[in-house]
Amino acid sequence: MARYLLALQKVWCNLMKSVAAVIVFIEAGAVLVLEILSVRLLAPYVGLTLQTTTSVIGAVLMGISIGAAVGGKVADRVNVFHLITGLLIMGGTMSLFTVPIIRLIGPDIVESGTLGALVVTFITLVPTAAVLSAISPAVAHWQLRDLAVSGSVIGRLSAWGTAGALVGTFGTGYVLVPLLPVSVTIFCIGVVLVTIGVVFGCCMHVVNKNVATGIMIITALVATGSLLTPHPCKAETEYHCINISNVPGYPSSKYLYLDTENNSFIDLSDSRDLGTFHYTRWVAESIDGYKSHKSISALFVGAGAFTLPKWLLATHPKSHVTVLEVDGKLVEYDKQHLGLRTAEDLKVLVGDARITIRKERTRSANVVIGDAFSGLTVPWQLTTKEWLGEVRRVLKQRGFYVMNMIDFYPFSLLRSEVRTLLTVFTNIRMIARAKHDGMPVGGNEVLIASNGSLPLVSSEPADGATVYNRAFLSLIFAKGVVLTDNYAPVEQLQTRTG
Repeated sequence: MARYLLALQKVWCNLMKSVAAVIVFIEAGAVLVLEILSVRLLAPYVGLTLQTTTSVIGAVLMGISIGAAVGGKVADRVNVFHLITGLLIMGGTMSLFTVPIIRLIGPDIVESGTLGALVVTFITLVPTAAVLSAISPAVAHWQLRDLAVSGSVIGRLSAWGTAGALVGTFGTGYVLVPLLPVSVTIFCIGVVLVTIGVVFGCCMHVVNKNVATGIMIITALVATGSLLTPHPCKAETEYHCINISNVPGYPSSKYLYLDTENNSFIDLSDSRDLGTFHYTRWVAESIDGYKSHKSISALFVGAGAFTLPKWLLATHPKSHVTVLEVDGKLVEYDKQHLGLRTAEDLKVLVGDARITIRKERTRSANVVIGDAFSGLTVPWQLTTKEWLGEVRRVLKQRGFYVMNMIDFYPFSLLRSEVRTLLTVFTNIRMIARAKHDGMPVGGNEVLIASNGSLPLVSSEPADGATVYNRAFLSLIFAKGVVLTDNYAPVEQLQTRTG
């Protein structure tokens, strides 16, 4: 009889070890999933920037630190089964509130930049990460029964927690984000955590059936409310929150919004109409000034609504366009909703332009157009000297590079980009709207660079813009730093508003 009791006790101990491992695994994975998805939740309001990512990581790490310290102390003073049950249920419920809180606060922080990102991330993530991270020391306290094997117990739980974090990290990036909307994934996390807490509590006799039923009903109501929270996006991709709207006065036209920024104008009935954006007309005038060929081979970096690529094909027959776009789902959205049709003369390569440009033949393009900036997101890897070296390689001998930038006074990013361009190209020009003193107003600035002659442009470009020549740029705007892959603090250099 004693032998059977010992065998049963061993089976029970092994079962509890497995339960402990599963709890720690899921808790750690949930924290990492919430961390990564919070970046996507915040992007429509504060942009997908270095500051956003830093704020999210910092908030989660602070929560983990607080949870580990407080959870360990509390575990020494209370019934550990009650504690683990409560933490799982509370952590799951708080996870469900992540989406509605960010979407409620988000519209009010659009203009607050870095400070807004910090505030909303700390409000939503620190408490949730702290509650979930308090589970691990509580489970460790439960499992520690013999100090002689304390290292093995803590090591095993730490390993399972790390494994959960790894699965949460890779699973989110490679499976969950492409497969499910962010809100649905967080909904599932919250419900799973609460359910595990209720089941654990029932098994450990700290939650009765009536309480368990009440908790699940409340969770269902909270989860439903979370799912019904108004979604800020018509479509959601790995990179963008997409919206479209009608354009007043243009019946057949649309605006494309990426992460709340008005990114593109597109006329669905007339690709030659460049609409309401000043900089697109400045780019078009530069391309029109290229007199060497009637047909043009162009490489566009950044797609948006494909306004300029479609304009080029409509106005310069027999031209060939290749577009490098990082967001494949944006391309599909353009095909479904904005009239995009790819063909032999309009090809799209999906992927980071720093990688896909390597597929372009040397001296194959008359013009390269860099149009990947938005007001909230600066692709730093497309601003550096190394990137410009790739652009120069692709350009034909008499080709030129056109780059749309967004910066305001004191123009620290613009100054640095001008200086960086001058390390690769001999000729440079800028088109921008100017104030009465001749300095740029700020906003969009179009830089044109070449190692040959620059394209002809009007002395008075569209919308009353000013043409700044190389001498002016060298004197006024070449006092920044040279941007390299090793040093490109573009988020810190850029001024977002005037």
